[in-house]
Amino acid sequence: MDNQESKLGFTAFAENWNGRLAMLGFVIGIVTEYMTGQGILSQLGLM
Repeated sequence: MDNQESKLGFTAFAENWNGRLAMLGFVIGIVTEYMTGQGILSQLGLM
């Protein structure tokens, strides 16, 4: 059997995807705020 690196836990693969998805979420949040004129908390009805 070939020696394969695990894809679970704190691996470089997981951390790269975590960072990419966090950046994507941040950009989507900023664009949504710009388009609606409301903050995220206002959109959720918390303020």
